[in-house]
Amino acid sequence: MVAVITYREAVARGIAQEMRRDPDVVLLGEDVAAAGGVFKTTVGLLEEFGPERVRDTPISEQAILGATIGAAMTGLRPIAEIMFSDFFAVCWDLIANEMAKIRYMSDGQLALPLVVRCANGAGVRFGAQHSQSVENWAMAVPGLKVVAPSTPRDVVGLLAASIRDPDPVLFFEHKGLMATKGEVPDGIGVEVVDELGRAAVLRQGGDATILALAAMVPRAMTAAGQLSAEHGIEVTVVDVRSLVPLDTRTILAEVANTGRLFTVEENPRLCGWGAEIVSIVAEEAYGALTGPPVRITTPHIPLPAADKLEDYVLPSADRITETVRKSLEEW
Repeated sequence: MVAVITYREAVARGIAQEMRRDPDVVLLGEDVAAAGGVFKTTVGLLEEFGPERVRDTPISEQAILGATIGAAMTGLRPIAEIMFSDFFAVCWDLIANEMAKIRYMSDGQLALPLVVRCANGAGVRFGAQHSQSVENWAMAVPGLKVVAPSTPRDVVGLLAASIRDPDPVLFFEHKGLMATKGEVPDGIGVEVVDELGRAAVLRQGGDATILALAAMVPRAMTAAGQLSAEHGIEVTVVDVRSLVPLDTRTILAEVANTGRLFTVEENPRLCGWGAEIVSIVAEEAYGALTGPPVRITTPHIPLPAADKLEDYVLPSADRITETVRKSLEEW
């Protein structure tokens, strides 16, 4: 059996699955209880699990993560919500200097099985301070795991894997995908659990490999269809899904199969996650490349709120199509 649910409903489904399974799983954040979340991703959880396990917090990102770290250190498996990923800047010390390093600095005496969920990314006109894609910030910090699902099925499975993981996981839910729908296995006793560090090959083609993450995945798939129908170019599309751990085996294998690599990144160009992957490919599979890797990114600018400007700076299916076509013609 399968159910067709939205991306936002999948968040609540994944949390509920793990809360039913493990009484040590708790949820805390701003408006996650009575209001069901600002993005309506926690609807119904308070009613099912009660105020002891689903708790509204003050408007303080530092308080939320301080409580989360303490709860994880003392035996719980907390899920914290930071409303917008941009707000990581408010509590970055707790992320980068505390939760990321406690296992290391305690010589393994303390585990930190916690998940920090956040709404990430652009496309919904929230302006420069509420639209950033900051997964590359997190990727740069040793001790953190970084996950960004693109489908409802992956939301449930990767969220379950993140909650069960013994280390801190930053879980990036894309605002622009909240209303999208997809099939998720359903039925009494059905659990959906994925494995962190596993990319998904969504489409196979022999001319080039496109890597994408979160909201860029459906755009890459649309571009792949356009390239095939309009230009006879067949590309492989890989949903990276997890930046840390990174599925380098799948990435290198697919790049070796086609000889060409394109990354589609919503984050600003400078120090984006694609730059790291390009460096890995250059070191590990340089001989397999038949042309230079190409990164398709957002420019290194604050994101505009005006609809036409925001749409212009983000990688679109048409820009991906045209970039791949021109690059393959030149090389």
